Amino acid sequence: MSAENASKWRIAKIDLDEDTILWRNADVEQERRVAIFDLIDENTFKPLRLVENGHDGPFNLKLGVQDGRLAMEIGVAGSDIAETLILGLARFRRPIREYFAICDSYYQAIRKATPAEIETIDMARRGVHNGAAELLQERLEGKVETDFATARRLFTLICVLHIKG
Repeated sequence: MSAENASKWRIAKIDLDEDTILWRNADVEQERRVAIFDLIDENTFKPLRLVENGHDGPFNLKLGVQDGRLAMEIGVAGSDIAETLILGLARFRRPIREYFAICDSYYQAIRKATPAEIETIDMARRGVHNGAAELLQERLEGKVETDFATARRLFTLICVLHIKG
């Protein structure tokens, strides 16, 4: 990708629908902050319908959950032009549940496990996260072109939206 396109096909700003998030602890809040920081720092995001209609990025993105579906409101930075993609979340329920469970184990392990045990749990956590990122890329196919690292960070934020107190 050329440097010009790298600056166009990206997310410049990301927000989460705070009404969707019911509760989060300090560990989850840190995951959210890191995911957003890393995402804004480096990402690839090309919403195909907006691009086909002649709109260049960078783009703003707002993630939320509406009626059990992921709502991705994509806007062209500095304009009112936007579209909303709706993705069913049924195929993400299991990866989200597994990711929460393994993250809980990881956070507990950090406090009292051996380095080898922490590494084993972290490898499992990365495996679940990678599988979910691949699923997200698959679900976005034909709608948004994105790279693997961006999909991983977006999955982290999708998980944050699903935290129940």
